[in-house]
Amino acid sequence: MIRSQNAWLVLSGLVTLTACGGSPPPQTTQVIVQPPQQVQVAPVVAPGPPPAAHAELVPPPPPPPGTGPEVWQPGHWNYTGVASTPWVWVGGQYVSAPTGSATWVPGRWAQQSSGGWVWVEGHWA
Repeated sequence: MIRSQNAWLVLSGLVTLTACGGSPPPQTTQVIVQPPQQVQVAPVVAPGPPPAAHAELVPPPPPPPGTGPEVWQPGHWNYTGVASTPWVWVGGQYVSAPTGSATWVPGRWAQQSSGGWVWVEGHWA
């Protein structure tokens, strides 16, 4: 009887070892990508339209840094809300165009139905 009990113990041990002896399941790596949080900024509302745009002398484009051709982004007015200098001119600049056939759509001041004016950022289209 002891031999049969020992035989069962050995047999059950072998079955357990055989079941555990297989190759482990492949490990997977889970990568979670979260877009950066974008801060919601309330648009600045100007009480009236901006002054006429400055005439800008567009310099020759710099040599491209390798990402694409350089495209001129024209200057525009920023509303400060300061009584002594409510409008400040932001000069134009060259930027590298994204890859592909994108066109720069300049920013603009748009009148709201409430009568105020807000700046609509330029973008690539």
